[in-house]
Amino acid sequence: MRPPRRPRTGFGATVLLGAVALLFSACAPREEPKPPPDALTLGPLSFADLPGWSADPVAQAVPALARSCARFKTLPADRTVGPGGVAGRIADWQTPCARLADLPPGDDAAARRFFETHFSPYAAGNNGTREGLFTGYYEAELEGSRRPDPAYPVPLYRKPPDLVMVDLGEFAERWKGERTAGRVVDGRLKPYEDRAAIVGGALAGKGLELLWVKDPIAAFFLQIQGSGRVRLAGGGEMRVGYAGQNGHKYVAIGKELIDRGALKREEVSLQTIRAWLLANPDQAAAVMNVNPSYVFFQPLTGDGPNGAQGVALTPGRSLAVDSKFMPYGVPVWLDAEDPLDGRQRLRRLLVAQDTGGAIRGPVRGDVFWGHGAEAEQAAGVMKSRGSYVLLLPKSVKVAVAGG
Repeated sequence: MRPPRRPRTGFGATVLLGAVALLFSACAPREEPKPPPDALTLGPLSFADLPGWSADPVAQAVPALARSCARFKTLPADRTVGPGGVAGRIADWQTPCARLADLPPGDDAAARRFFETHFSPYAAGNNGTREGLFTGYYEAELEGSRRPDPAYPVPLYRKPPDLVMVDLGEFAERWKGERTAGRVVDGRLKPYEDRAAIVGGALAGKGLELLWVKDPIAAFFLQIQGSGRVRLAGGGEMRVGYAGQNGHKYVAIGKELIDRGALKREEVSLQTIRAWLLANPDQAAAVMNVNPSYVFFQPLTGDGPNGAQGVALTPGRSLAVDSKFMPYGVPVWLDAEDPLDGRQRLRRLLVAQDTGGAIRGPVRGDVFWGHGAEAEQAAGVMKSRGSYVLLLPKSVKVAVAGG
């Protein structure tokens, strides 16, 4: 718009200008204040404030915590636990972890007394807002082969030797929990190939194939889950788990299907997404490639898939969190909508032991359900609103919100 001519002087011109200014100020859209950046806030509670605490068989969470304690035992006493030392130092965990070994297996009353004696509960919030989203994941099951075969055309790749994975939190505290990956070219880190390029054969012929599986859609969901069991042609089974990722940001294809009008938001689940991909084979590859993230695998041995803390996950008792805000190894009391029965609540004690590409924010969690049909069903439909409470050793000095 061209600038107005210079106004006349005098009272009339002044009134006119004032009216015009008032008109434009009234019509101009007001800028909405930007929300504050995500921040974990903690508020003190008592165990009596936790609905369902006396009913949960909390002894089932003890093996999960024992695995985290074993991890803590390998670290120096002055090492901080979680971003900014939100869960204190390793020294704060030494006494509770030592007492944990004395608990009789399966004794819920003894386990409840243990937690009430050694821990204090703190309500977690995002700038004070306690409600967040909780989803689920599981150990996928696939059919595969150790050798390429027309019946098993889809490779699962090992981590390439030229893939450089970077923990940005090692460079600056403000990047804690952030990671990237790429390839070094002429002394500089460059982006690695995305999913479409890798699926299209960018890594073929380099000897990186770990296994070949039957179904590209099953392989896609294996990458989202991060671990699985592959039943091998000719007999046997190989457990595979996360070994690395190509550095590209995870993009949920459920949103893509909503944008296309293929699914309604309330319909989206693992099961409905998979059904759509199977029913639309001519579009399936393009939709899956909307997610540029690609996961590499390694064989697994031991008790189960390992979480980001480096310990085996416990079905129904391990929780993936955003490590930018939340500490690993900490018991977490979850109170959320039950994914299988909307008439009741899912209230149980878990341990924060993993993370995931879609797990972002101070109040965001992903429950590990284990393997098998029941685990897949619960994980696939879980998109529950809820909240959680951190249990921290009583010796930890907690910065309380508003305190």
